[in-house]
Amino acid sequence: MKEREIPYKIYLEESEMPTQWYNVRADMKNKPAPLLNPGTLKPMGYEDLRPVFCDELIKQELDDTTPYIDIPQEIRDFYKMYRPSPLVRAYCLEKKLDTPAKIYYKFEGNNTSGSHKLNSAIAQAYYAKKQGLKGVTTETGAGQWGTALSMACSYFDLDCRVYMVKVSYEQKPFRREVMRTYGATVTPSPSTTTEVGRKILEKHPGTSGSLAAPFPRRWRLPPAWTDTATCWAAY
Repeated sequence: MKEREIPYKIYLEESEMPTQWYNVRADMKNKPAPLLNPGTLKPMGYEDLRPVFCDELIKQELDDTTPYIDIPQEIRDFYKMYRPSPLVRAYCLEKKLDTPAKIYYKFEGNNTSGSHKLNSAIAQAYYAKKQGLKGVTTETGAGQWGTALSMACSYFDLDCRVYMVKVSYEQKPFRREVMRTYGATVTPSPSTTTEVGRKILEKHPGTSGSLAAPFPRRWRLPPAWTDTATCWAAY
């Protein structure tokens, strides 16, 4: 295609949307190092992860051989609410930068969560619902992932508990309240609601939190939180 023929926006038809996810590990000559059990330092298997994650997500996470995974129809139907999103050629930015580079970006303005993260969130919520779980828990930094998962859980009528980095919780009230609008429970991290949070606050009472703090917190859910799985954040 000639340079002058490239439009500002490139759209796909709904019929052109993918029907399968691509598992890049199936084509990797050198496979990623396995997850290690923090207690034994041995590679984690299916049973090690079951207390925390959804069964189907564990299977996909540990699958190094299947190149393509079918996207369930219900997820594909949800995607159509905001996809396909246009691929935009940034002609004006290229001119301002005086660069020979061709710059493109995906516009996610039709996506309430504001990012691609809803693509993963709706899939994880779907598998939690299909397994019969009542809710999910996760961490979020600035709040994009938490917003995406809150929206997905609202769609599937799942409880959603989000640990949000404390400094973002305080500095980004609008993002925090969007999550709550979708029905999520949003807790600043660290806080006194879990053992890990209490230990952090005891040693560092004035901490503003970091993205590292919510991760161990969601791995140690209170006993009352039964029928709840953890969701991986998409970055």
